[in-house]
Amino acid sequence: MAILTILAGIGFLLSAYALRVEQKSRASAYHPVCDISEQISCTKAFSSPYGRIAGLPNSVYGLGFYLIAFALAWMQQFQNLVYIAGLAVIGSIYLAYLSYVKIKTYCVVCTSIYLINLLLLIASYYSL
Repeated sequence: MAILTILAGIGFLLSAYALRVEQKSRASAYHPVCDISEQISCTKAFSSPYGRIAGLPNSVYGLGFYLIAFALAWMQQFQNLVYIAGLAVIGSIYLAYLSYVKIKTYCVVCTSIYLINLLLLIASYYSL
């Protein structure tokens, strides 16, 4: 259970950072640490047309997801956690495709989130 809550916590922090970068980069000439080059840029991914669903940044959905994942892990609802983590991995695969193929950028924060989602799925599966 501890690893699940830690993973959910890390995912929450990464999503919070993504939201902060997305908001600050729109408001000013902010240059986040994750913008390394033209090809390695989290701002490019966050500000793309794929960076929002229904008007909200993807990171907002991530924050909600990781709160739910944390609660499910805390309540030892591992079966439910496997289901939502599986959906998150499917979403991560789609977003990775959009980032790497469509936008043609590598987002360090996004890739870290994809990895956290995969690890959350594996750890929740082995907690059953």
